Amino acid sequence: MSDRVQWANKEWSVEAICLAVAVFCSLAFNWTFVGKVIETNSLQGTSGLILGAALTIVATALHLLLFLLLSYRFTVKPVLSLVLLISAAAAYYMSRYTVYLDVDMLRNVLHTDTKESRELMTLPMIGTIALLGGVPALLLWTLRIQKSTLLVAFRRRLIWIIATLVVLAATAFASYQPLSSFLRNHRELRYLVTPSNFMIGLAKVGAGETKRKPRQAIGLDAKLVPQKPGQKPALIVLVVGETVRAQNWGLNGYARQTTPRLKAIGPINFSHVSSCGTATEVSLPCMFSPWGRADFDMDRIKNSQLFLHVLNRVGIDVRWIDNQSGCKGVCEGLPTESIQHVTKATPYCTVEKGCFDRELTERLKAVPRVNGDQFVVLHTLGNHGPSYYARYPASARVFTPECLEDDLGRCTVAQITNSYDNAIVATDAVLTDTIAYLQTVTDRDTALIYVSDHGESLGENGLFLHGLPYSIAPQTQKTVPMIMWLSDGIKRDRHINATCLSQRATQPASHDNLFHSVLGLMGVNTALYRADRDVFASCR
Repeated sequence: MSDRVQWANKEWSVEAICLAVAVFCSLAFNWTFVGKVIETNSLQGTSGLILGAALTIVATALHLLLFLLLSYRFTVKPVLSLVLLISAAAAYYMSRYTVYLDVDMLRNVLHTDTKESRELMTLPMIGTIALLGGVPALLLWTLRIQKSTLLVAFRRRLIWIIATLVVLAATAFASYQPLSSFLRNHRELRYLVTPSNFMIGLAKVGAGETKRKPRQAIGLDAKLVPQKPGQKPALIVLVVGETVRAQNWGLNGYARQTTPRLKAIGPINFSHVSSCGTATEVSLPCMFSPWGRADFDMDRIKNSQLFLHVLNRVGIDVRWIDNQSGCKGVCEGLPTESIQHVTKATPYCTVEKGCFDRELTERLKAVPRVNGDQFVVLHTLGNHGPSYYARYPASARVFTPECLEDDLGRCTVAQITNSYDNAIVATDAVLTDTIAYLQTVTDRDTALIYVSDHGESLGENGLFLHGLPYSIAPQTQKTVPMIMWLSDGIKRDRHINATCLSQRATQPASHDNLFHSVLGLMGVNTALYRADRDVFASCR
């Protein structure tokens, strides 16, 4: 009988298939993990060899254990096929951009819309998924599954699980010193072990979503300070930037002038600002919360109302205008408008490609006037990667040659930086055009605050994009620009000393200041307010 016939007629137990796929996953999808382990210089000498063998056995046994818990006769093929395809995509993504698939990054991935996903689906990525995920998955479907009675199958599965746990325990015991030392000093590397990183992470994300309750109201004691006679109502615009890092911000002394129009206006520039997270999914809710990074608790933030709800509760008209994939719960239950998918072309939008951020200024102009104060958030697309070149119009094409690829691996770091900096030039134009509009509003006291949600890596130490765990993320991903422009009326009516505020802007600040500074600027009294986090407090 030929080998081909023997292969076709051979029956495989579910457990044997799980073992084969576990071994394949450990060998095929963990090159980024292996590279990082090598970088730690932990594989030197005899103890290094023991550590390498232990890590391989532990990873394979962990994957096998996960597969044994999820795979049965009728689920083994679809479950493991899906694991293979996702693992191939994850391995490529981690290798190309050196990202870590922790819970926060997985939340980002799950909330990525179709438009963003298309930018990441490059030909090399598709090829990797097809070769390392598709081919093994197709092979998997050719196997014949062994039939067993329920009792026999249960007994065999129990034996396999116990044996796997014994192997894990024995390996940990035999290599305890090098293994425990490595895991203690490099805990973040567990987010590179594929597929356990996304399998365990997705389970945690799912468990968190299951526990989600209606957002708990905060600031129930909030009250708006009555306006003085003759005081105009306020129109405050908060522009939330996307992926703009402080190092490339012209007003911060960057070698290139990426903010020439803002420099001419001279807003108050905060030059040392830290973000709450390294990804939108964390930073955006965090910066709108009263707790920030100092009292960080993502579960509490996710299950609580944020400062827009406090403003709305005291009668301030609140609106959110979005050019991204949503507000991450920040604007839940409040008036929102999205321009990401338009059905009609405008000077700044096309139906096919969406809108440049300049369209946000036009939508701001169309916001109807109401009695009392108004607070409008413009959520920009900013410097969202990897397609930096798609974020700016031809008028912002200042630095060349550009990277005109979705796959950053096809470009030099210089080209990537040119495209990234051009996107900041476009943001500079959006902010100055918005300020110019606010200067024409004479029936209100106006102000603009701009702050980016997180930074970005542009090839430093082989890192690209963002989203590394905060504890190991470089400063390029954790430092962001922030500016404030205040009209003469708001400085007068809110008793703000601009010279003092300019001096305050030279000192460290963070996303933690936003909640309290906005409440202070809008005149909202609540026990949640902390004057020590209000950048205006010492300058009134």
